[in-house]
Amino acid sequence: MDYGLVALLPTVLVLALAIWSHRTLESVLAGALFAFFILEGAAFLDAIAGATLQVLMTEDVAWVMLVCGLYGGFIGLLVKGGGSHAFGRALIDRIETKRGSLLATWGLGLVIFLDDYLNSLTVGATMKAVTDRFRTSRAMLAYVVDSTAAPLCLLIPLSSWGAYFASLLEQNGVAAEGEGLQVFVETIPYMFYPIVAILIVPLVAMGIIPLVGAMRRAEHRAETTGDLGIHEDNALAVEESSRGSMMVFFFPIFALVFFTVFPSIDLLRGVIAAILFTFVYYALWRVMPLFDLFDTCVDGIKSMVPVLSMLLTLFVFVEANDRLGLTPYVIDAVSPFMTAELLPVVVFVTVSLLSFTTGSNWGVIAITMPIAFPLAQTFDVSIPLVMGALFSASGFGSHACFYSDSTVLSAQGAGCKTHEHAITQLPYALLGALITAVLFVIVA
Repeated sequence: MDYGLVALLPTVLVLALAIWSHRTLESVLAGALFAFFILEGAAFLDAIAGATLQVLMTEDVAWVMLVCGLYGGFIGLLVKGGGSHAFGRALIDRIETKRGSLLATWGLGLVIFLDDYLNSLTVGATMKAVTDRFRTSRAMLAYVVDSTAAPLCLLIPLSSWGAYFASLLEQNGVAAEGEGLQVFVETIPYMFYPIVAILIVPLVAMGIIPLVGAMRRAEHRAETTGDLGIHEDNALAVEESSRGSMMVFFFPIFALVFFTVFPSIDLLRGVIAAILFTFVYYALWRVMPLFDLFDTCVDGIKSMVPVLSMLLTLFVFVEANDRLGLTPYVIDAVSPFMTAELLPVVVFVTVSLLSFTTGSNWGVIAITMPIAFPLAQTFDVSIPLVMGALFSASGFGSHACFYSDSTVLSAQGAGCKTHEHAITQLPYALLGALITAVLFVIVA
């Protein structure tokens, strides 16, 4: 059934409720319920129950839920073991200004490039003590963290994003079997949004790009009243230890990277192995008693329950939008505007809007790539250029969407409200998108 313009209504409802209520989870849940009401009428409860079960049984969703939950346990061990405190303490001894603390946060984010989930949680949890010292709002911390999470992972072939998009390139015939990663590397120079988003951060930190809107108010409140906008209900539910050395931080991180990358990229295997390594390492060096290790890991996983709830609700909402045919409807609506000169920018703007409104970053790309690739061939436009526009759009959606996984996790890692993080960083994400759109017009 073709739902036409009606397919947009659940997304409009989610955005309106999120802006009005400042509550993300409830807004997405309302959108999902409304979408299934459109699809099934009075039987919408049965439909959403069945869809939720179906989503949970999907391998990709189960993988995300497991990885996020276990990352919570892993970060909990780093915090309770005192590793993140020792690292932060070492930075505090060397950093003398607020600008320096933000640039250090940006730099740490550039180092942890393996996965945006790990980046968001680790950098936020580690740098809170450093930025708090200089009365930096948690919203600003979350913005810096978020801007070096998904955007950076898009530019690194060895990241989870690189592995996923390389496989999509092969599945859609854009790259021959076994050559997906090579073609992905060719698109990196055209991934303008992640490059621009990352470069905007130090300009904001140094005051070259001024604070505006909600970010300016958050920073003014933090500097004048000391109210940093801390919201720890969704933060790691473990108390940070003041004992421990930086090796308690770096050895587990190294183990995570090693087991994730070798012999092939597998984040789930990596985090399981890293937790086991941390257990043995902490036990041998008597960082904490054995039973405390188990309790801390479990507490860390428990702290991820709000995030896991948000992710599950988001996946159900994405499933509802897929059944409504939202993405094909939008693509059909903009197809008359596609020409050889405008194709890259139209692809970027259209898919950015889809990714931003639906909260689906990887899913939207999987749907739109089979459409974008033939269009690039038809108009004889550079394949890497169009794919770069497509991947840039995914990065923008992940970065800017009020309820994307990256937004939720960055807010959690920094210890601020998800809605405040989304509102405060949106002007800078939109600036990056505007610059990106201009670059695609120029390059095409």
